[in-house]
Formats: sequence, C-alpha cells, structure tokens
Amino acid sequence: MTTSQQGWIRFVSCSGCSLTKYMERLEEMRKNYRYRKDEIFKRLKVTTFAQLILQVASVSDLNESEINDGESVLSDADLESLSEHTNGSLQTSPLSENQGEGSSKEICHSARSTLLSVISGVGELNLDKNNQKMVNESSPSPAPADRLYPDCPYLLLDVRDREQYDCCHIISAHSFPIAMLSRTMNPYTKEVLEYKNAPGKIIILYDEDERIASQAATMMCERGFENLFMLCGGLKVIAQKFPSGMTTGSIPTSCLSPPKSLKGGKQSAPQQPAQAAEKRWRFTSDELSQVQEQLENIVIPSSSNSRMSSRISASSAPSKAFSQRRSSTAGRDSSTVQSSRPWK
Repeated sequence: MTTSQQGWIRFVSCSGCSLTKYMERLEEMRKNYRYRKDEIFKRLKVTTFAQLILQVASVSDLNESEINDGESVLSDADLESLSEHTNGSLQTSPLSENQGEGSSKEICHSARSTLLSVISGVGELNLDKNNQKMVNESSPSPAPADRLYPDCPYLLLDVRDREQYDCCHIISAHSFPIAMLSRTMNPYTKEVLEYKNAPGKIIILYDEDERIASQAATMMCERGFENLFMLCGGLKVIAQKFPSGMTTGSIPTSCLSPPKSLKGGKQSAPQQPAQAAEKRWRFTSDELSQVQEQLENIVIPSSSNSRMSSRISASSAPSKAFSQRRSSTAGRDSSTVQSSRPWK
C-alpha cells in the first residue's frame, strides 16, 4: 500500500467520524429545537444558563459571607463601646422601672376578663395588640434561602400555564403565562418592568419545547424588549442534559425520552408518583454540585475528542515521513543491485 493510499484511508476515516457527529448534531437539532429564519429574538443555550446559575450563586454566597463578617465586627465594636460607657455594669433608670410597673399592671388588668373592662373596650384593645404581636411573631421574615439572589442579573419566566408551573419548573423561575401578553391593561408584572432593557440584566423565557416560548419572545421583542432571550430546547433539553439539580417537581412525560428495549423498539417508561413543585428562589448546595458535575460531563468530552484528533494528526505526520524514507531507500537498494549485476 502506497503512502497516498494510506493518507486517503486516514482522511476517509476522519471525515467519516466528523460526518457521523455532524449527522447526530442535525438529528438532535431537529428533535429538540425549532429554528426559524425570521427569528427576532436571541437564544440562550442550556449549558450557558447553567454556567450563569453557578456564577450567580457563588457571587451571592461570597457577598453574604462578607456582610456577615462585617456585622460580627460591628457588633463586637458596639459591645466594647457599651462596656466602656457603662464601666462594665448595666444601669436602669427609675423611669424605666415605673414604665415596667405600669405595663405589668396593664397586663394584669387585661388578663382579668371583667365586665367593666369589656364595656369600656380596654380589654378588647389589649387583646388586639396581643394578637398583632402573635401574628408578627408567627410570620417571621423569609430566610436567605427563600429570597431572591440580591441584584440577580437574570429574570427567568415560565410562559406555560399556572397548572404546569405548579407541577414542574426551573428553580428561581417566575410564572408568567403567555395569556398575560394579550391583556390590554397591565400585561407585565413588576419584575418584568424592572428588568426591561435594564443595563446588565436579561430576561429569559422558557417552556417545554419552544412552541409557546418562541411566540411569547416574538411578541415581547416586537413591543420593545431588547434584552430578551429564549432558553433553547426548554425543559425537554434540560431533562436530557441536566436531569437533576435544576428543576423542582416532576418533569413532564412529554419531555422525557422513552427508554429503548433490547429489540430496538420503544418501551413504556415506568410511571413515578408526581411531585408538586416547590416555589424556591435559590439552589441548594447539593443542587449546585449536581449541576456542576453534569456540566463538566458535557463540556469535557468535546475537548478531549478535539485533543485526541490533534494527537492523531500529529502522530500521523511522522508515520508519513517514515513511509516516504522507506520508499526512497527501497528505490536506492534496487538501483544498486541492478548496477552490481551487469550480466542480468
């Protein structure tokens, strides 16, 4: 086999691998995405959105840790200043003692359920105040895990119906059904108006398979939204690339790919009990680690394949040079043999 034939075989094999990957990519795009030539909105890949989630979570955790450190330092300084002013002893004024006695009397009077207090209305007033205190104590301020990320650069909107949102949605997503865009009065929420064309912030729309999100994105871009993106593939692609850690609730069956049987036919997937989605604005540490791991599994194989192809091309170059040298030495040996035997 000559050198040119070997090089042609290598070229055909490499082009065959690239052609197979290209065909697989086209098949994936045909199944999961709905590209159109007249799109006026921008698209955002699921992997890019995963990177955005990880960056926002890391920055917010860093800022909160700095704030907590600053608060602890200030509290220590305040304690030192208080100890200096009071010389290490707490002093109480007689006025505060008198106020304490008066309040205790009011509490004792309100505790007695006499007819006179009910008629005068004193007891009812005190009861109302106590009820207000109990309500305030029973409804504390939301924990940091239930709040939105401070100064979050993205606003995630689920344009499906409210029932579908309650069954499953991406964590930190707001419910914004597409029917709201057909309203004549107040079609947008407060969050949407805050993020509209705001510098350094974007709005992301998604649904299950780009059917509704593309329509909503087109309508909003026609109404002047310039920082709007649509999540490519929606929940269908998220179920394939990030099956855990990014969503809450049970992923719809239409987004799940049916498992294949041994004979090549489709097999019905086992039905799992449906779980209601939790309305949370932040990812937990376990969910972030799952997203990070899945993202690495998606990104690393592509880079390793490119490295392998570069190594193959680099290793093929010395083999070509060696084959050329071998052919040249073989020609020289044949010529010397013919010259050494003139009688032949």
